[in-house]
Parts: sequence; structure tokens; C-alpha cells
Amino acid sequence: MHIAILEDDPVQRELLTLLVQQGRHTCKGFETAAAFQSGVQGETFDLALIDWMLPDGNGGEVLQWVRKTLGWQLPCIVITAREEEPVTVAALEAGADDYIVKPAKPLELLARITAASRRARPGQLPVLRAGEYEIDITRQRLAMAGQPMELTQKEFDLAVCLFQNMGKLLSRDFLLDKVWGVSTEVDARTVDTHVSRLRRKLKLDGTHGWKMVSVYGFGYRFERVEA
Repeated sequence: MHIAILEDDPVQRELLTLLVQQGRHTCKGFETAAAFQSGVQGETFDLALIDWMLPDGNGGEVLQWVRKTLGWQLPCIVITAREEEPVTVAALEAGADDYIVKPAKPLELLARITAASRRARPGQLPVLRAGEYEIDITRQRLAMAGQPMELTQKEFDLAVCLFQNMGKLLSRDFLLDKVWGVSTEVDARTVDTHVSRLRRKLKLDGTHGWKMVSVYGFGYRFERVEA
């Protein structure tokens, strides 16, 4: 998952970042409510960790903004040093999915992140990420460097197939089966045409860290370009 961390204390923010990364998640930190609000509107996150006390507001105000602006799709967990029951109640009433008292215990934090995400998205398909590319399968959206790309349905389906099989040698027959179906009337030239269009639209020539490699007489390999 890709997690937004709103924490004004740089030491605490770094600690949360390390704990989140230990759970094999990616994350981005924000120091103020204003920076957080701007960031979550320009980038897709799967969950947010929100500190209660902030230099330009509090966690309750941020939660109310999230629910009003983004709805309930983004799971939010409040993290604070305050243990008083009124704060807990205020956080939950403002829209928090869960509440953790600092210092966060590593295994408990990761378990609560998983549980909150599972409750918010039962059965939802994952968001695929590779460098500057991001594919939201459920919402049928692909973005490159934060910019949404205009793709046909088959181009999108082909991109999903490639991102799910990064580094693997894929035959044209395999791509025909996965993207067009076993009973399709199209031939291998259709695969080549769509690959060519996708390569051009997504700049899969290595300039953005990934490239589409043609394997003569067989198919393609979607692979990372080593720096």
C-alpha cells in the first residue's frame, strides 16, 4: 500500500516511515495539514496516518476535510500521544477508522493498517505501482508521473497484464489470451499494434525507468532499466 503520513514532528515522522516500510509499504510524509490536503488530492494513497496535534490545526479538522472532500474511500488512522477518552471519541466521530497511542508498537501498527484497509476495501483489486507508473485497477485509471493517461480499454487491459508480469517473457499468444480472450478472432498483429501504441503513449523506452523489449519471433518483456 501507499500511505500518507501527516506528522509535524520530524523524528516521529521518520519513525513512522521506517515502521511502514518494514511492512513493505511505500509512504510519503507531510508536516502540515495544508501540505497533506494538497498532497492527497494530487496523488493516490491507500491509507492515511494522521497526527492529532498539528501546527495549523488538529486531526479532527483534517478528518472532517478528508470525509467531505474524498469521502470514505481513504482509511484514516489517528496517531497521538494523548490517551484521554474524549480525544478518542472526537477522532472516531470526526471520521477516523482507528486510533493508536504513541509510541506506536511496530507489529500493532502494521496489523491495524492491514485491518483498516481490509474493512475499507473488501475484495477490492490492488493498485499497481512501478516507478512513476501507477495503475488503479478498480477505478480503471493509469497515471504516469502523477498525470492520468488516456488509454483505450484494450490498452489499459494490456498495461495491467504487463505490470502484473514485470520481467517475464510473454508470448503473443499469452497476451492474446489474457487481454482478448481465448475465443478472439484477432491475430498476433493486433498485439503488436497495441504494444506499439502503449510503448509510445507511456514512453516505455527507458526514459521513465521501464522499457518494452521485443523478443524476435516470440513476444515481449516489460522490464526495469537499471540506473
